[in-house]
Amino acid sequence: MSHTNTVERIERIYKIEQMLSQRRATPRNDILEALGVSLATFKRDLEYLRDRFNAPIIWDAELRGYRYEDAVQIGPKFQLPGLWFSEQELHALATMQYLLGSIDKGGPIGRQLEPLMGRLNSIIGQDNDSTAEIKKRVRLVSTSARKNDLEHFKHVGSALVKRRRLDMVYGTRHRPNDSGSVDADTSVNADEKPSSANRRVVSPQRLIHYRDNWYLGAWCHRANDIRTFSLDAITECTVLETPAKSIAEPTLAKYYDGGYGIFGGTRQTWAKLKFNPTSARYVAVEQWHPQQKGKFIKGGYYQLEVPYANATELIMDIMRHGSDVEVQAPASLRKAVIAKVRDTLAIYQ
Repeated sequence: MSHTNTVERIERIYKIEQMLSQRRATPRNDILEALGVSLATFKRDLEYLRDRFNAPIIWDAELRGYRYEDAVQIGPKFQLPGLWFSEQELHALATMQYLLGSIDKGGPIGRQLEPLMGRLNSIIGQDNDSTAEIKKRVRLVSTSARKNDLEHFKHVGSALVKRRRLDMVYGTRHRPNDSGSVDADTSVNADEKPSSANRRVVSPQRLIHYRDNWYLGAWCHRANDIRTFSLDAITECTVLETPAKSIAEPTLAKYYDGGYGIFGGTRQTWAKLKFNPTSARYVAVEQWHPQQKGKFIKGGYYQLEVPYANATELIMDIMRHGSDVEVQAPASLRKAVIAKVRDTLAIYQ
């Protein structure tokens, strides 16, 4: 039997097992329709289940369907082989387990989600032991996650869903200004002069989870443009009754897709990076941006081109590779990286 046919059979026997587990008795025609196979193929699958896995499946003439002969004793006698998942499926399942497990079970949402958690466990494994094994063997590691104020998070979510404007004070992190004193930071787009009283009214458009942190994509009525705000930097917020300004989806997509990382923008520039042979083999299989272009060049080097609108996060990723990468273009990005390297070196001198 070919690999493809083997995979198809495994999928069918799991579907048969699921149907028999969920109903007292399952009519033959229902099974054939669900599987999309002939009666002969179904009978072969049935014999495979009985002979290979000791599945106690019988035909119940009274109920006119197939069922397990003794459901109470299925566990120790009959067990299907464990299925593995694709990368995307495993990440999705582990993420759902992690998020649902962190919710207070005594709260109203926690109680409502209990059936969902049970259903998720049934997908991952046939019993509690196999579910626990996934939790034990697969871990989601969160790095540099910042704590958000729960009330602020609720207000942001409420304004987003109700399509209302949000009045907020933004800026808990600080940076020095030209005079050497400290001003509150603005949004991650930070292309306007921050003020000491950083209050603004925004129309929420998107809630974004990026690199273990939450961001609000919104129309800023003070800047009269789209801005992205880190939720942990919101110090006050109130949901207003004023309807939010709606931005067309193509406009939002152009803004975020044209930027790099969480830093959006519409004025797109392309960076050309050259990685030495040591890092080339790793970078060649990484995705820095959905629109990136890459190729190996003479000497085993790898040339990567990525678009950006704001260089802040791109510079951080470049610095992460240290001397393994060189910025070839544009000149402005090259100068910015050189300045960052000099600032770093100055600390150690």
